[in-house]
Parts: sequence; C-alpha cells; structure tokens
Amino acid sequence: MNPQQLYAERQRRYLTALRNEKPDKIPIRPFVAEFTAKYAGMTCQQVAHDYNLAFEAAVKCAKDFDWDAVVANMVYVWTGLAQAAGLRYYGIPGIGIPHTTGFNFIEPPEEKAFMREDEYDALIDDPTGFLYNVWLPRVSTEVAAIGQPATYRNNLALVKSSMAMMVYFYAFGPQIQRLRDECGTVSAIAGIFKAPFDIIGDKMRGYVGLTMDMATQPDKVLKACEALMPHLVNVGLTTSDPAKQVPIGFWMHRGCVPFISPKQFQSHYWPTLRPCIEEFWKHGHQTMFYAEGKWDHHLDDFATLPERSILFHVDQGDIFLAHKKLHHKFALSGGIPNVLLSYGKPDEVRAHCRKVIDGVAKDGGYIMDAGAIMQDDTSIENLRALTDFTREYGVYSAGSDRGLSQSAAAGNANTLRVEDNSRSASKDDLTQLCPCHGADVSKLTGMAKRAAPRIKPGICRPWEEKAKELPPITGDQDLVRRVWENVEALGNTYIWQLLLSF
Repeated sequence: MNPQQLYAERQRRYLTALRNEKPDKIPIRPFVAEFTAKYAGMTCQQVAHDYNLAFEAAVKCAKDFDWDAVVANMVYVWTGLAQAAGLRYYGIPGIGIPHTTGFNFIEPPEEKAFMREDEYDALIDDPTGFLYNVWLPRVSTEVAAIGQPATYRNNLALVKSSMAMMVYFYAFGPQIQRLRDECGTVSAIAGIFKAPFDIIGDKMRGYVGLTMDMATQPDKVLKACEALMPHLVNVGLTTSDPAKQVPIGFWMHRGCVPFISPKQFQSHYWPTLRPCIEEFWKHGHQTMFYAEGKWDHHLDDFATLPERSILFHVDQGDIFLAHKKLHHKFALSGGIPNVLLSYGKPDEVRAHCRKVIDGVAKDGGYIMDAGAIMQDDTSIENLRALTDFTREYGVYSAGSDRGLSQSAAAGNANTLRVEDNSRSASKDDLTQLCPCHGADVSKLTGMAKRAAPRIKPGICRPWEEKAKELPPITGDQDLVRRVWENVEALGNTYIWQLLLSF
C-alpha cells in the first residue's frame, strides 16, 4: 500500500476512534520523544539541540513502525531556542548535564520563584504585561529587568529567540507533510493548552509557593487563574487544527489529588478549567486530556463535560476505572505502563496489551499508547511487541458496527482480516468523522459569562493606546488598526509560547 492509501486508512481509523466509535482496527498513536533518538542511533543532545535531527528521527520511526499517528517532534522543546532566550529553567543535554540525558525542567526554590507571593495583583491586571515586565527577566539570563539598562545581550536575545521560534514553528508544516507523504502517518494533535492553576504552579510560583499561597491567599490565586483563562484559551484556539479533526494538546500536571486537596480542585482547578474546555468545544475543537500521574479521583467531574469534547489519556491511573466512568461519552488512550515498556519482557507487554484491549476497547473508542511520553529508556523490542500485538489482536470483525470478534478475544486475531477501507476519504467524509460533527453546543456557556479582560487576548498593547501616540490617521483607519494588531499578535505569541511550550 502506498503512503497516500496508508494515510487515508489511518486518518479514518484515528478520527473514528476520537469520535468514540469503532474503526476497523485499534489505532496506534505512540508519543515517542527521546525514543526516536535511540532508535535512529542519535543522542538525546542531538534531537534536543537540532530539531532537524529530531524530525529525521521521527520520520525514521514512522517509516519503520506501523503507527497510525504521531507527533511531528515529541521532544518538542528545542534547546537551541531555550539557549538563545537564556532560559534558566532547562537542563540542556551536553551543557551541565550529560549529553546522553534528555532535557529536564529545573524548578527554582520558593525564595527564587519566578513570581513572588506579593505580585498577584500585577498578574491579574495584565497577564501579558506581567510576563514581559516581570517573568521574562527572571527566567532569562539575558533579558534585563525593568529599570535596568537595555544591553546588547538583552536586545540580541529577544531578536534571536523570537526569530528562532518563528523558524522552528514554520518548520513543522513541511515535517507534518513529510510524515504524510513519505510515511502515510497522521499528525496526532494540534495546538497547546494548560490549565491556569497548573501554569501558576509550573512556571510562576512553583509547587511549594503555590501550596503556601493556597493557605494564605486563596482568593488571589483564584483571581489569577481567572485572569489567565482568556489568554490560555486564545493560545489554544489560535494553534488548533483548522480542520477541527485532531485534538488540542492539554498536558495535565499537578492539579490533582494528592498534590492538591479535593476541596482545592473544586474551588480553583475545575472552575477555571471547565469553561476553557467548553469554549474549545463551542468552536468545534476536541481537547486531549493528557492526565499525567493519577487523576482517578476526578473522573466524575470530567464525565460532566459535553460528549466527545475530550479524549482522556490514562498515565498512572486505572484505565479500567476510567473506562467505567468515562467511556460512555469519551474515547480513551494509553494505559500501558512505561516501566513495563522499559524494563519488562515482550511477552509481558503483549499480555498487558491484551488485558487493556479486552477491558476497554471492545466497543471502540480506544487508542493504543503508553501511559506517558516515551524517552530513551523505552525498549525497542518492547515497543515493537506493543505495535505488532495491537495490529494482530486489535482488529474489529466488521468495522464500525461490531466488536472484537470472538476469535480475536481468544487470541486468534492474526487470522482475521477486514475489507480494505483505504479508499480516499472525501472532504464530506472527513467532516463527518470530526469529533465535533453534529454536536449541539447551543447551551454551552464556555467563556461567555466571564468578564472581558482589560486588555483583550492576542495582543500586547491595545490599539487605542497606540493610536494616541500617532499623528492623525487619514484614509482607511481600520486597515492601520488591523495591521497593527496582526503584528502586535506576534509579540503576544512569543511570550505565551515561551510560557506554555518552552
């Protein structure tokens, strides 16, 4: 089968599963990061520091493994950009840590947190301004703080890192096309989002600082989360899939029990997350809940979201409990322990894949993947065992209207075959396969009842402020304003992507 036919077959399979329906086979969508370096004979330093090498490693894996969907570069954090910006919070392979170690995040002690406990009001008033004025100078070794002289290194870091970000992001289009044309592989997700509460804990106050603030000033924390919401929604929407086929990536960090209490989840995390997810769904975008760690305590809350609005990914949680609580509304993915893929035996991997498939995939709506992103400790032999077993065992007997056949459940799926459905999908076909197709969003509130922020999301300085500095404008004033805001949006993209992606 040529790559075009493979792509059509895999795209249909993946989108059908995202709709929580039954494709011809269980889709395989491994989030492979530094594993690609190991498989391609590269080091962690090479794929982290040179994204072109990371692209090549991803393509090699996609060609050699029978996977339906992947991320164009799951290593993602290009440490060349991080170094250009002078970001303090990254350990870069080969610079202070071994070149054979993947990049890692360095959280500062509470007294050196990138946001201080008395700075909530500034964040609440103007989140974008706070990021530029306060946060960026603290996270960068190069950028000068407000009131300090703007140095050559300051100016160079801003120019270099912003240009590097643009070059890097533009490189993803050709890479996604390569995966399609050369490998027949679907791009698994599009866009990025993080919960407001997680952002404060990850990149601003730190976990310890946020924990203390929840005891001493919980109201300020809540207002800060609310202030971040429209800006984070804007990032999610402006980076999402225009075709509304694949989900927005949402990495869930420390907003779950036991990192926070059930009461704090209900008072802070959930009320500032749910409206964002509803707003994405109102715009026709599904969200992938990549539930890092254990989120079993919160499954009932997630079950209240609109049907098909999320894909729930299980890491260390109980995938069988997630199936019981969520599968009537949402597709699931993951549930294969990373420690098993790294240190287990192929027969153990196959046995666990069988257990998960039998327990959660009978009615469709399941995507095979490890629990967490796979680094270079993942065994090549074990990941191949996962892939081959799923292809043989995870075959539905008649596509979209029947479950795994009895012979498949008995372990004889290698004798099963389905009719070739690799026909080219029409635009109408793909529209119907979009998770949002046919969804009634008329009653969703989303962000509609939230007060508009003082400065609207997507820009840095309001046009009204800029217009006061200009001579009288003649001719088409809307043209001048539109171009100003479009260029202003680039500055907004830079700082919010540093916060969310790098």
